Amino acid sequence: MARTVARVIVDALDELGVRHVFGVVGDALNPLTDAIRTTEAVDWVGCRHEEAAAFAASAQSQLTGTLGVCMGTVGPGSVHLLNGLYDAAKSHAPVLAIAGQVPLAEMSSDYFQEVDNDALFSDVAVFRATVTSPDQLPQMLETAVRTALGRKGVAVLTVPGDIGEKELTADRPTRLSLNTGVSRPQEAAVRRAAELLTGSERITLLVGEGARAAREDVLALADRLAAPMVLTLKAKAGFEGDTNPFQVGQTGLIGNPAAASALQDADTLLLLGTDFPYREWYPEGRSVVQVDTEATHIGRRVPVDIGLVGDTGATVRDLLEHLGPVPAGTDGARDRSHLDKARERFTDWRNGQARLADPAHDKGLMGRLRSALDNHGHDIRPEALAAAVDRIAAEDAVFTSDTGMATVWLSRFVEMRGERRLIGSYNLGSMANAMPQALGAQCLDRDRQVVAFCGDGGLSMLLGDLMTLKTYRLPVKLVVFDNRRLGMVKLEQEQAGLPEFGTVLDNPDFAAVAESMGITGIRVTDPAELEDAVQRAFRDPGPVLLDVLTNPEEIAVPAKPTVEQGWGFAVAKMKEVVRSHGEPAEN
Repeated sequence: MARTVARVIVDALDELGVRHVFGVVGDALNPLTDAIRTTEAVDWVGCRHEEAAAFAASAQSQLTGTLGVCMGTVGPGSVHLLNGLYDAAKSHAPVLAIAGQVPLAEMSSDYFQEVDNDALFSDVAVFRATVTSPDQLPQMLETAVRTALGRKGVAVLTVPGDIGEKELTADRPTRLSLNTGVSRPQEAAVRRAAELLTGSERITLLVGEGARAAREDVLALADRLAAPMVLTLKAKAGFEGDTNPFQVGQTGLIGNPAAASALQDADTLLLLGTDFPYREWYPEGRSVVQVDTEATHIGRRVPVDIGLVGDTGATVRDLLEHLGPVPAGTDGARDRSHLDKARERFTDWRNGQARLADPAHDKGLMGRLRSALDNHGHDIRPEALAAAVDRIAAEDAVFTSDTGMATVWLSRFVEMRGERRLIGSYNLGSMANAMPQALGAQCLDRDRQVVAFCGDGGLSMLLGDLMTLKTYRLPVKLVVFDNRRLGMVKLEQEQAGLPEFGTVLDNPDFAAVAESMGITGIRVTDPAELEDAVQRAFRDPGPVLLDVLTNPEEIAVPAKPTVEQGWGFAVAKMKEVVRSHGEPAEN
């Protein structure tokens, strides 16, 4: 018996090992969702917003390296997928989006809810096509899947409302050959890079997520070069922890002074699997070697002396083989003073951060002085909340974080040791990603702990999908940094010398909202109750929303604060203090 278009698509997903499809039912999707209903191994996860569905599918793809799948129905349903798909594209996550369309005969007639999907997704998708005949399958589907996986991007397949239930006249099994090769740079280029590194006195590594699969090789190279290792945020998972004696944390606005100094003090930088975009954080006048699988990434952030296009692990192993003897006059060992200095600075900085994260910090002399300046309401320090979660969370927990201050506190106080994983909108920088990404992650493994670091602004933007957690009994722990602000925007305004404006949020009691939805809600307002509240949240076997009222005036000092930033902040604070009595306050 010939199969329908919908059946061909769902059977192929089953063959690929896809176990969850995220979306909102309706209209053109009905044949597809009915095919899912009758397929034992593929589950439909009905979300309250298609954007959440796309974020969830992207999270699964990033965690597994395989295909994530989401669906949006005709017109607005497909439009709502767009932001989550942009995040997948910027994160290089292979995602297949099935988009509904009006009946074939009504296309291009300005029909009710009609949207030109091929135009809509033209910027975000590496593949997009509309099925206009059943006999275009399974080849069109095979091309979509291979393109998404091969180019690590988004493929959009549009299915008109009257096509999904039609049968193929020439059905055949779907063939999805998905083998990938390992690329290596030219040996001559590796030899030149090895010669440059051998002759350098102070080398610093900047390591990104692209090196995560080559962890042991990268550690061996750091040891051979006596090089401190600066990590991008996405490289935290895989390179943090006591088993890496070379890492000195992150650079950039969320980074620390030790990492900034390690870059600045080097005479040679070696970039491994990263496209770190912030040019102002690269030191000038250094020799640079960059390793990346994408030739287009070489030199687009910082001028590069030698670019090596290839798999990070294979390239690092080749470098280790070609590295010559250590420089003369070193008694057979490379001078490790550059590494030791960076690690000492990093340890000092971490010790200082640990003091800030102590819930009893504000009771000491320095803490009381600090509170008088920036915490008049004696709210909970966000540092203390992040540090408490770090202590209590499982060693294999999956973390997600909303863009903004929640990511800052996670970056500085949560260590991705053990088998922990981390996902966020770290390339697109979208709001509201943490909760739906946690939803997708928890669907993969209900027994693995999943923790979402949510900003109050981000959580409230897609609040409806709290019900998805409840409906599917997904035991996600939502940690809400409830500072009643768009905190990162507030900080940006003040660093520019502007008074805070438009950032105050009129929040509900999020714990009470969660309780009304059938989710355990815990609200914390007293620093003395923080540790016990986090413990209770993580002991609960179901989904929990931990609503912690944190200090809205908390400042995240950049790794290299400038005079201009400091002056701007001072001016902004003066403007806020002397605000005229006739001007309404935002509270």
